[in-house]
Amino acid sequence: MTEHNHTDGDEPRDDRTDEPSRDDPGPGVPHLGRDEEPAVYGPDYRFDLPEDLDESVVTETDHPIGDETAATPEAEAAVPDGGASTAGEDLDPSNYDAVDVFDTGALDLRDGADSCYKCTTCETSCPVAEVDDSFPGPKFQGPEQWRLKRKQDADIDESITDCSNCMRCDSACPSSVPLSQMHNEARSEFVEEQMEKLSTEYVRNRILSNYRFFAAIASKTPRLANFVTGLSVTQWAGEKLLGITGEREFPDFAEETFREWWRERGGAQVENPEKRVAYFHGCYSNYNTPEVGKAMVRVYERFGYEVMIPPQKCSGTPMFANGMLADARRHAEKNVEELVAAIGEGADIIASCTSCSLSLRQEYPELFDIHGIEDVAENTFEALEYLRIHEDLDGALADASLDGEELAYHAPCHARNQGLARQAIETFDDVNGVAVEDVGDSCSGISGTYGWKAEKYDYSMEIGAEMFEHMRAAEGEVGMTECPTCAMQMEHGTGYDIRHPLQLLEAALVD
Repeated sequence: MTEHNHTDGDEPRDDRTDEPSRDDPGPGVPHLGRDEEPAVYGPDYRFDLPEDLDESVVTETDHPIGDETAATPEAEAAVPDGGASTAGEDLDPSNYDAVDVFDTGALDLRDGADSCYKCTTCETSCPVAEVDDSFPGPKFQGPEQWRLKRKQDADIDESITDCSNCMRCDSACPSSVPLSQMHNEARSEFVEEQMEKLSTEYVRNRILSNYRFFAAIASKTPRLANFVTGLSVTQWAGEKLLGITGEREFPDFAEETFREWWRERGGAQVENPEKRVAYFHGCYSNYNTPEVGKAMVRVYERFGYEVMIPPQKCSGTPMFANGMLADARRHAEKNVEELVAAIGEGADIIASCTSCSLSLRQEYPELFDIHGIEDVAENTFEALEYLRIHEDLDGALADASLDGEELAYHAPCHARNQGLARQAIETFDDVNGVAVEDVGDSCSGISGTYGWKAEKYDYSMEIGAEMFEHMRAAEGEVGMTECPTCAMQMEHGTGYDIRHPLQLLEAALVD
């Protein structure tokens, strides 16, 4: 509610009109805020009366502050914190106009910004702020930039591009401030209005954001693509010309994509209108690790589900992280159209990548107003999560036995944001022959495209150092995670093979 500022004595007046002067600050502009005044500890607190207030109205001896029976209307109006007195006033919200925060954006996150009380919990949870002293942190990137936009037409600070979009700040905030939503909108405005479109950084970020486009081309001749991307000269050129780090090896492209395998096998092997799921496989499980998608299909068919594979584009996750919201919206429109149709056929939506499921569940409805988007969000689940909700996994795994599987498990940041940090540990905890060790709650450091940028590579490895250390200290020498880029980082930092929980389920349950 907008408060009115009370002023004592005569109002400044305009001699020409005998009306209040336009220099008068008017309602809603208190001279001092609460943060600028000493704390009030009890009823014996004293404050100086305004100069134009008759001291006979209130005296310390006759009317101590805190004696409600002694207060007069004039004394009540002298508010010690410099705020507003609304006594006797009828406030009509219709008299106050809404504030447009970002002129070019469709979002008004005023309420979210105002919910921030600067506790800095988000700062302490931010992995980038921990290693990059130049990064001002989530609080500045979110609420404080929004406040600046309300006060003046300020440009978005360039440091918004240093945010990795791990979204840990969302989970950390005790006031539920929509930090990542603010970051995504601000980053988009910066890229659209302030970033030079012919710069190396912009071109590099466009390439990384649209991985699906280049992966589709590479998958036409995967052996050739793998040979070329594996050359040291290719990695050198990528860093020198585009700013893509040469320290990482490009992931191999599968000789047969997941969708090619799906068509070759003749589609779904189970028909069951009562148990139907639509699999959102994402880019990486299609072009690089189709074994994850195959495991998903086989495990779900083992539980009697009819699996649908609808047409789909990228979830938009790398586009969000690089401020390419226009690109993300084009992909989202296609995805929502196809997934809504699947929902209409009785299917729930399943994703094997936690970043994809988070995108469909949270970022889509936060950033876009596409028809049917709420239905998609409400009916989307991560693959293991869905089975834990709808099936007796403990019973199914009771008689399962694996041959000495020891795995070091990392819960991705985007899994934590969905409350899924412990699901893999709990699922395999009692399976014979399996030992899964949690390697801690630190970020892996790669954060999708962040760790692929040459100027961010060292930061990404410093962030991931704690995870690497815990993995090496674990009993097993095989890693496990639900996120494909976390898997890249785990393998890069330790040399371990990395598996998806669905692959372990397949080994345990499918003959």
